[in-house]
Amino acid sequence: MTDNKKRWIPYKWELIILLWFAFFFNQADRQSYNVVLPLLTEDLGLTSVQTGLIGSIFLWCYSLLVPLGGYLGDVARRKWVLFFSLLLASGCTFLSGVTGGMMALVVIRGFGNGGGEACYFPSANSLIGQYHHKTRALAMGIHMTALYAGLILSGFLAGWLGDRYGWRSPFFFFGTMALILTLLILWRVKDVAQPTAEKGKKIQKVPFRDLYRGVLCKPTFWALCLSFSSFFFVICGFNTWISTFLHEKFELELADAGFSSMFYHMIAAAVGVLLGGKISDVLAVKFPRVRIKVGFFGLFMAAPFIYLMGSTSSLWVCYASLACFGLFRGVYDSNIYATLFDVIEPRYRASATGFMLTMVFFVGAFAPVILGWAKQTIGLTSAMSYLSLGYVIGGIILVIASLTTYKRDFYDERGEPEPIVE
Repeated sequence: MTDNKKRWIPYKWELIILLWFAFFFNQADRQSYNVVLPLLTEDLGLTSVQTGLIGSIFLWCYSLLVPLGGYLGDVARRKWVLFFSLLLASGCTFLSGVTGGMMALVVIRGFGNGGGEACYFPSANSLIGQYHHKTRALAMGIHMTALYAGLILSGFLAGWLGDRYGWRSPFFFFGTMALILTLLILWRVKDVAQPTAEKGKKIQKVPFRDLYRGVLCKPTFWALCLSFSSFFFVICGFNTWISTFLHEKFELELADAGFSSMFYHMIAAAVGVLLGGKISDVLAVKFPRVRIKVGFFGLFMAAPFIYLMGSTSSLWVCYASLACFGLFRGVYDSNIYATLFDVIEPRYRASATGFMLTMVFFVGAFAPVILGWAKQTIGLTSAMSYLSLGYVIGGIILVIASLTTYKRDFYDERGEPEPIVE
């Protein structure tokens, strides 16, 4: 970057700030829907199955459309992919507040919000990876903290707005704020070329044959997908049922259960993601292939606390377990995409992210249903404890990959030049 000295903050960190708020509003939209479900269900005369189906359709649409979002991130200008994806998502968040029935919510939230968010994340991660070489895991970790902040802050605010002004008000508020941010991103984000594109030349389309060789033929890529899927299955089940678990087992009021279910866990996860990212970046200077090891360390360390969270009869032990689970979950979170980028060339990274998220969301979408069935058969206490197996499985997969294919698939980009800003 030639103009860093003229800035009060280097552009690569300004980019992180802008993308942090974009990711925050994506999560705010999702959590707002979860929080106002009782009000929405009663007002629109829907059943719990119908409102649950709307959320599932969102996940399926995201899963199906994220490969397209990833491909666009590799063949189109990522600034414009970001802009139009955020415009679609924020507009549909606002329109969610004016809907009057299930089909409208399916179209707006499923195809609109799901499609918008699917196109955002691969391009955002690709840009972060391009601007941050030595600080990649830390930068991606900071970006990931928007997920935690979105779940905590928007959940509280959506509940407060819903109680006072009706279930539609959170969508109006967050949709408006996200639209303003979208215009700011249009103004501030640079239209930077891909690393392989020379200045003044158009970005070349990436043939599927090249994507197949550069992404799908790498065994480590599939190991990372399987491990991430195991991790995300646990997260989807946890996010869906933890409030109910605290409400039923410890007889907390719903408001207390909703707050406590996310606060202790997400605050610790934010610490873990920053700590894990920084440690990973520091170690990677001397040990370039260390990130996959930091990843399975986080999974193995979190697993016992997931089990204890579900099995303990003490509320405060449960809270402590939620925090420790979150801390080590954050360590893994900070290295998910940094490890992926260790084995994927820059020109394929958005597509690789899209392929990975398709598999991850497809698998994770089953968790709420499976835990619902487990709740009726073995009880929610046992079901929450057994989620720990997902982290153990994910960790074992990473260990096997690190010992077999990771070294061969590793892509060393040290010494590559900084991106050209037009």
